[in-house]
Amino acid sequence: MPGHLHVRGSISIPEAELAWRFSRSSGPGGQGVNTTDSRVELSFDLLATGALPQPLKARALERLGSRLVDGVITIAASEHRSQLRNREAAMVRLARLLDEAIAPPPKKRRATKPSKGAVERRLTAKKHRADLKRLRRSDGL
Repeated sequence: MPGHLHVRGSISIPEAELAWRFSRSSGPGGQGVNTTDSRVELSFDLLATGALPQPLKARALERLGSRLVDGVITIAASEHRSQLRNREAAMVRLARLLDEAIAPPPKKRRATKPSKGAVERRLTAKKHRADLKRLRRSDGL
């Protein structure tokens, strides 16, 4: 699968920085399950990569810290019966994970007050609901 792994915008990971390992997948699969290396492990050395600018690399290292082993992130895929589809699934998963890790932090929420109209509508709805419930009572008042 030549080429680059596109992450976001102009950021992509060269194929040379991705390491692949293949092994036999567990579970049902018929006669081919014992002879086909369809399980895929995709490893990417986040600590040593030159594909990410330093600020984005620092952000990714901080956010993915619990998933890293010596600066390397590993994705395993074995949900498909073919190695090619598992390779594609692993690449999509890695791209999504890196995209979320290097995304800018969300903007701070500014505290706001409900508008007068919204408060008035809420209170009118509450009053209407209370009136309905009061009419359902046996005493009617």
